[in-house]
Amino acid sequence: MTQTQNGKQKQERFYQILDEVKDPEIPVISIVEMGMVHQITVEERIIWIQVMPTFLGCPALEMIERSIRERMLEEPDMDEVFVEFIRDPLWSSERITPIGREKLAGFGLATPSIDRLDQVECPYCQSSGTNLVNLFGSTACRSIYYCRSCKEPFEAMKPI
Repeated sequence: MTQTQNGKQKQERFYQILDEVKDPEIPVISIVEMGMVHQITVEERIIWIQVMPTFLGCPALEMIERSIRERMLEEPDMDEVFVEFIRDPLWSSERITPIGREKLAGFGLATPSIDRLDQVECPYCQSSGTNLVNLFGSTACRSIYYCRSCKEPFEAMKPI
């Protein structure tokens, strides 16, 4: 096995490990499914992980960093873990994986349409007949919507 193949296998393994790290505000989805992990660099027993916050002012960043560090240090071949929150590139709601979108909908949280960021589908009945009720939801990265079809209020990730 070449060094490049071995490096790719390690990176894939570390993405799988990071898939166990959940978003503390939305515990049904991992930081990988949210599309937050930008880059993983491994050099011997040291790993550097670049993470894109979903919202620059997110109050959960310390918890995410601690969860990443704790989980990675459980691995027997890891001595040091460095987590860096980056601003370039910026996270976008388009980075949420299809599985992540399904999990968010099951949690009752809508995501902007990939094709039309101004259209939000109801996570309960999948209707696109929704209205923005309040730009501010329970967290800074969510808004409150109302579905005209099933008459349910719901939160949606802000299109970024």
